[in-house]
Amino acid sequence: MRLPEIPRRTFVLLLMVFMVFSFVGYAAGAANPEAAVEAVKKVISQIGPISDSSFQNFIKIFTNNSLVALFMFISGLFFGLGPWFIMAFNGLVVGLVVLAVHRTAGMPMSQVILALVPHGVIEIPAIAIAGVAGIVWYRELVKGEGEPAERFKRGMMEGFKLYLLSVALLLVAALVEAYVTPKVAGL
Repeated sequence: MRLPEIPRRTFVLLLMVFMVFSFVGYAAGAANPEAAVEAVKKVISQIGPISDSSFQNFIKIFTNNSLVALFMFISGLFFGLGPWFIMAFNGLVVGLVVLAVHRTAGMPMSQVILALVPHGVIEIPAIAIAGVAGIVWYRELVKGEGEPAERFKRGMMEGFKLYLLSVALLLVAALVEAYVTPKVAGL
């Protein structure tokens, strides 16, 4: 199976949206720390508690991130805009979490960064690739050659290959997050 070329500009811009909204989330949290903590508590309640079992954490992380990637892929069909909104939202949440953990748990910023970077350098690009996959699907549907059903199928297949790459990377990221990150960050 040959992977389609990843549109680099779209990929980089999705990563930039994530980064910008991470800073926006941090700044918004700094402006209203109580609201940031409440937002983080709500997110944590939706995800559920961290387990003592690294394997259970791995399964939970991989499942959650794979669903996010699936939403990224499918949301590309919404005029190619869905992945941009999802990346912005995820960046916002990460920014809020960084602030809340740093301020309320009293965790030094260096430790917060160590808790994010080992898996984040794989996970965030993987999620962006899933978004690119959805945008590739949409672009082929709109700008491709042939009948609409043919373009839909061709775009879906090209995008699905990128989605599978994203899921493979998310598998690695979940392993790192469950088994390596806690040791590196001293959690």
